[in-house]
Amino acid sequence: MLNSFGPIIDTNCTILILGTMPGIQSLVKQEYYGNERNAFWKIIYFLFEQPICRDYEKKKEFLLQHNIALWDVLKACNREGSSDADIKNPIPNDFASLFEKYPHIKAVYFNGGPAEKLFKKYVEKNHVHFGKAFYRLPSTSPAYVAKLEEKLNQWKLILLS
Repeated sequence: MLNSFGPIIDTNCTILILGTMPGIQSLVKQEYYGNERNAFWKIIYFLFEQPICRDYEKKKEFLLQHNIALWDVLKACNREGSSDADIKNPIPNDFASLFEKYPHIKAVYFNGGPAEKLFKKYVEKNHVHFGKAFYRLPSTSPAYVAKLEEKLNQWKLILLS
């Protein structure tokens, strides 16, 4: 069984970005979006017109400075490799508790369709819509083939929250 990471969050966060489950490289590095080919960090820094930082602690601080929280839909699962399509026995994170503890979160952004599908299947079915706005953005994964500019243009929606 693979285990995800705790959320990057504080009481000032108004935006929550949700992935599915860290890939192998991320799990090895113990960092969200640790695969160098994943465009997540590049997109986040481009959104705020800042140079990309390599230091993971500073990346986390950067998110929090912009009131952005980061977590995964799944707490744990079985999976060979890094593909979301190979996820078996998913265990969702406890969103009811998270939203209760961090009531300032207004908008939730899914990093790709699989995160949204898993959330709807394993989380939303057990709860009301939590009173939040939910949006699906294109995946930052290298497996989702689209130009960086196309992804970035859609991710700009975050700036409106």
